[in-house]
Amino acid sequence: MFADAHLLILNKPSGLLSVPGRGPENADCLSARAQTVWPDALVVHRLDMGTSGLVAMARGAHAQRTLSDAFAQRLTHKRYEAVVAGEVNEGEHPIDADGWHTIDLPLQVDWPNRPRSIVNHAAGKPSLTRWRATERGVLGQHTRLALEPVTGRSHQLRVHLLAIGHPILGDTLYATGAAQAAAPRLLLHANSLSLPHPNTGCTRTWECETPF
Repeated sequence: MFADAHLLILNKPSGLLSVPGRGPENADCLSARAQTVWPDALVVHRLDMGTSGLVAMARGAHAQRTLSDAFAQRLTHKRYEAVVAGEVNEGEHPIDADGWHTIDLPLQVDWPNRPRSIVNHAAGKPSLTRWRATERGVLGQHTRLALEPVTGRSHQLRVHLLAIGHPILGDTLYATGAAQAAAPRLLLHANSLSLPHPNTGCTRTWECETPF
């Protein structure tokens, strides 16, 4: 989608790893494909294998450090779109000053069952997701949401939505029954990414259409 001497913005398809997994059968991934074209491409952040959408990669170590710092300092902004099971009742959920509903539940990796994560009020790390309903399906069967992860915990959007009773359709790790079978892929897409350019410092925004 975008490439210059310092930065790559790529649109990862669902089903492709962001980085290599264990074993030669999991060597194919977004970073490896990018490095065949741009050998200096380095990973900055990731998307789950089932999630599609925008991923930034740095060109060179200096750009990687700069972008990693921007993510750590929350100078970046990501927005996702998802389709979840059931009709989400907005009146049951807190709302912030900007009119977004919030899910504020601490998360931790479920070590005996990794890579799953779970809500843990005693030991979990603070985790905050903002959401808005944008479309409702017939008969309340599903709801389309815009999502903004304020924090970046593992599987945060998937676990937070499961915790409020609305798993993402097609999620083979967290959804069950009809919700899991309702789609051939995880219906979660990173459709907007804003970040400061690692060379100029000027914030730019990239967007890509949701494919479902």
